[in-house]
Amino acid sequence: MTTVLVESSPPSLEARRKFSELTDVIRSFDSVLVAYSGGVDSTLLLRACHDVLGAKTVAASGLSQTYAAEELAEAREIAVEMGVEHLVVSTMELSDPRYADNTHQRCFFCKTELYGRLRDVARERGLAVLVDGTNADDLGDFRPGIRAGRDLGVRSPLAEVGLGKDDVRALSASLGLRTWDKPAVACLSSRFTYGDPITVEKLRKVAAAETALRGLGLRGFRVRHHADLARIELPPDELPAAVQRAAEIVAAVKSAGYHHVALDLEGYRAGSQNEVLHARLKSGGLRGPGAL
Repeated sequence: MTTVLVESSPPSLEARRKFSELTDVIRSFDSVLVAYSGGVDSTLLLRACHDVLGAKTVAASGLSQTYAAEELAEAREIAVEMGVEHLVVSTMELSDPRYADNTHQRCFFCKTELYGRLRDVARERGLAVLVDGTNADDLGDFRPGIRAGRDLGVRSPLAEVGLGKDDVRALSASLGLRTWDKPAVACLSSRFTYGDPITVEKLRKVAAAETALRGLGLRGFRVRHHADLARIELPPDELPAAVQRAAEIVAAVKSAGYHHVALDLEGYRAGSQNEVLHARLKSGGLRGPGAL
């Protein structure tokens, strides 16, 4: 199969060159299992894999309390639209106390669980390569989950050819993928401050609050959990409108069980929970193997 880029939202020539390299990398695979979240990165990767390898491409999503139900539903819907077989694999990261304790290495244990199960599925199905949607920009942040993937032999083709988030979005728009402008999505455990133990009850509370806010039409936000207080991060340009809608936003979040609702005046920024880690590292308060 051949991928044809639509000219309505053309990516840069450099992005096109990298995309060509991406298809070459995929062509070197005999078959592939795509760790598929339904986000912008893994959707572009899934489309490219299916265009190159056809039915030898399978998508698989993890099912657990840490993955919002709406995200799983959308992932399944997109895979069906593409004509890709989509598997749902149950993961048990919450049963691992190293994960539930919510240290700064939480994502390592989560991804070890997910990729370990997906690797087993790939072997059972005779799929040669397991890939994920890590992009080149992800390599510059603190992402212990990437280390877990490397340990288990997961390939990251987008990162391998140097495709960053802006490239991914431009290419996705050119391909007509509806995810091209989808806000970044992270597992629900990222809503908790490191050291605050992860429980099913807390995850459900955060999920309910975010579902309620999406019902108000909000996008690209996070509900950060602080006991009975929910701290909402919104894109900075949406803060003035949010203040005007304070009453309905407060009502929506309180319906999930929170007693207090705060609006973070710094707005949403990716990896905000890592800010405290960098501060502790700078002050010498974070030591030991794998500190960052």
